[in-house]
Amino acid sequence: GDKAFAEFLTDEIKEEKKIQKHKSLPKISGGWELDVHGTEAKLVRKIAGEKITVTFNINNSIPPSPEEEEETQGEQKPDEQEPDITSTPNFVVEVIKDDTKQTLVLDCHYPEDEVGQEGEDESDIFTIREVSFQPTGESDWKETNYTLNTDSLDWALYDHLMDFLADRGVDNTFADELIELSTALEHQEYIKFLEDLKSFVKCQ
Repeated sequence: GDKAFAEFLTDEIKEEKKIQKHKSLPKISGGWELDVHGTEAKLVRKIAGEKITVTFNINNSIPPSPEEEEETQGEQKPDEQEPDITSTPNFVVEVIKDDTKQTLVLDCHYPEDEVGQEGEDESDIFTIREVSFQPTGESDWKETNYTLNTDSLDWALYDHLMDFLADRGVDNTFADELIELSTALEHQEYIKFLEDLKSFVKCQ
């Protein structure tokens, strides 16, 4: 059984490498520095007196495709049926001003139904879910700090928050490029996982 499994993995790895779009990770325009640790990626950008970091994790970042249910019942369809898998991770933007001890933290995500909204003009491809202040430099965030949930937020305030992000380079273009980067990273990690799995299965 293990031998068949290893052979299957070998083929799978070949296939995945064939469709791999990026041999190296795509860059994000606007002078962001990328730092990757396993499945977590961090983008850092410094502008006049501020440091902006965007962190995301590719785990669980691929939305389930509606076709999956059908596939489990019937045989898998030929290759052309497979939709492009895209990774749309939640991401956290932290804005740190040099002269304050506080960090403004904005928790952003890609709404799952945004794909169907192309008719709307200038619709944002990501939304801000929560906003809070956290003490700068502390890795553990305090649950006791007030967190503003944007569900019930005055839209004018929400618009200002979106503009605030856009002024710091976190806009639709950035969000698009982040999907590219995340998808490439996810694919890279997936291939690595298959390779590790293969070595593990073959190990006697």
